[in-house]
Amino acid sequence: MDEIVVVREGSGPGVLLVHGGAGPRTTWGALAPLADRWTLASVHRRGYPPSPPPRERQDFEQDARDVAPLLAGRPHVVAHSYGALGVLIASAAEPGGVRSLTLIEPPLHHLVPDDPEVARLERLGDAVLARGMAADPAELRAFLRLVGAPLGEGPIPEAVVAGVRRAHGSRPTGQARPRLDAIRAAGVPVLVASGGHAAAFERICDALATALGGERCVYPGAGHFVAAAPGFADRLDAFWSRNPP
Repeated sequence: MDEIVVVREGSGPGVLLVHGGAGPRTTWGALAPLADRWTLASVHRRGYPPSPPPRERQDFEQDARDVAPLLAGRPHVVAHSYGALGVLIASAAEPGGVRSLTLIEPPLHHLVPDDPEVARLERLGDAVLARGMAADPAELRAFLRLVGAPLGEGPIPEAVVAGVRRAHGSRPTGQARPRLDAIRAAGVPVLVASGGHAAAFERICDALATALGGERCVYPGAGHFVAAAPGFADRLDAFWSRNPP
């Protein structure tokens, strides 16, 4: 089987959840109470069991091809980090298939050119994607902290090491150029969210919300994993409810 796995829970209108570098449980676990009113469909991207491994590497273009058929029911879509790149590409190709779009800290560095914090985030991310655990140790830890990995002062936890190895060789985020104009022209309701923990992500999200004509929110308390921040699930519930079928 070459198709990715989507796990559905709850009842009500459909919501498609697309994770980034961390798996669905880590990324979306705090949204479980919303299954009382919504059908939460959690995508397992390639390389995240029980989905098959990637054909060559993690690649946002392949993610877009995987997501495209899942838009047939016109769900609300929520996407995090690297996973948002494929979602934006798929949504731009078929904006009528998206009821609403929530984007959480996507690595769209090109939206904020010549910003030193954004340039540093891209440089660190590129180094880790290109070299994996062989990246400079200080840069590796700096990047992992920016993207919410649970690090102490001791060795990097095995679960985090496994995530770095899975991401090693991924297509660089800087190559993504989704057609944001197509999404805006279609009038797709958009919410852009960040966690207030890193200036680079705040500036990217500000620029993205402006480009898409979307709502903008900041929910601190969970770092990069904004879906776990206090109050964010309620904001999602309200946003979806304002954009019914």
